[in-house]
Amino acid sequence: MLSGGGARGAYEAGVLRYLLEELPQRLGRPARFDIITGASVGAIHACFLAATAHRPYRAGERLARIWGRLSIGSLASVRTGALLKSPLRAMGFLVPRALRRRGRPLPDRIAGFLETGPLEALARRSVEWRHIGANLAAGHLDAVSVAATEIATGRVVAFLQARDPHAGWSQDAGLVSRHVELRVEHALASAAIPVLFPAVRIDDTYFADGGIRLNTPLAPALRLGADRVLVIPLRRGAGGDTEVALETSRIASYPNPLFLYGKVLNALLLDHIETDLQRMRVINRILERGERSFGPQFLERMNRASEPDRGHPFRKVWDVVVRPSRDLGVLAGELISAPRNGARVPTWVWLMQRALGLAGEPFEADLLSYVLFDRIYTGPLVQLGMEDARRQEEELLRFFSDD
Repeated sequence: MLSGGGARGAYEAGVLRYLLEELPQRLGRPARFDIITGASVGAIHACFLAATAHRPYRAGERLARIWGRLSIGSLASVRTGALLKSPLRAMGFLVPRALRRRGRPLPDRIAGFLETGPLEALARRSVEWRHIGANLAAGHLDAVSVAATEIATGRVVAFLQARDPHAGWSQDAGLVSRHVELRVEHALASAAIPVLFPAVRIDDTYFADGGIRLNTPLAPALRLGADRVLVIPLRRGAGGDTEVALETSRIASYPNPLFLYGKVLNALLLDHIETDLQRMRVINRILERGERSFGPQFLERMNRASEPDRGHPFRKVWDVVVRPSRDLGVLAGELISAPRNGARVPTWVWLMQRALGLAGEPFEADLLSYVLFDRIYTGPLVQLGMEDARRQEEELLRFFSDD
C-alpha cells in the first residue's frame, strides 16, 4: 500500500529500494507483491512497480536515482497568473470558457498554482506503461490499483488493472472499482493535490488527488484478496511530547494561510491510514476471539452469513507498517534553511519560506514538504526510507516468508 504526499514520496522510494535490492539478499528471492495499490504519488510508484515486476532487482536503484536527481527549478514553477487570479476564481469568476459552454471539448487540465508539465513528462517516461499488462498476463503480479477522487461526486474511484477480469467490487457507493488499461493520466489524476496541481480529465469528468479520501488505499487491497499488507505511510505517526510541543509552539503562525494549508494537507492526505489500520486490527481481534470462543468454524460461518451484504469475506490480515522515523515537514525546513542549499532554492520557494516564518530552531515546513521536488530534500528522504526499512529487516523477512 503506497501513500500520497507529493515530494514526500521520495521516502517511499527509499523503502522500495530496500525491499527490491537489499531484502532479497537475505530472503533468497525477490520480494513478490501480488497486489499493488497506490494513491497520489503512491499511484505513480504503484504503476512503476507493476511495470518493472519482471525485473525487480534493478527497479529500486532506478527509482531512487530518479528521485535523487530532481531539480525543482526545472520541474515545477509557480503560475503567477493563477496565483493573482485565485481570489476571483474562488468567488466563481474566471471559469474556463470550455467549462461554461456545452458542446465544446473539455480541457485536459484545470490548472493549479504550480506549472507541472515537466513533472508530468517525467512520470510519462519513467514508467513503461505497456509492460503493466504484460506483467499481469505473465503472472508477475495479480492486480494493480490507483485511487483518485472524482471531483463531481466526491467518491473514490479505484482504477484497476488485473489478471482476473472479474476482480473488483460493487457494494460500496463511496469506493467504486473501474477496470481500465492504466495510463499516465490515471496516475496523474491520483496525484493531483488540490489547488497546487492541475485536476486531470479522464473521459468526461475531472479527478483530483486520491489521498483526499483514501490516502493509503487499504480497502482496495483487502477487497482484492490481500491477507498480508505492507503499508508505507508518509507521516511519523502519533507524536510524543516533543512533537506536541513543536506543534503548539507555533501558535503565532495559525493565522498564516500557507501554514494552515499545510496542516489541512496533512489532515486530508496523511491521517486516514491510522484509522483504517486501527479498524482492521479491531476486526482481527474480533475474529481471533470468536475462534477461541466458538471454535475454528467461527470465521467460515460468519462469512456465510455476511457475504450477501459485504460481497467479500472477513479474513485475518497481517500488517507491517514502515513509517518515517523523522518528521518530514521539519526535515524540509531544516534542509531549505541550511546555508549550503541557499543557492539552489528557487525564488518562489524562498518567498514561501519567508511567508511561513521559517526562522530559528526547531521549525516545520509541512506545505513545502509536498512541493519540494529537489534533490536537496528528496535525496535525504530516499536515504531515510532505506534506513527505516533496514531497521525492520527481521519483521520484513517474516512477512515475505512462505510460512
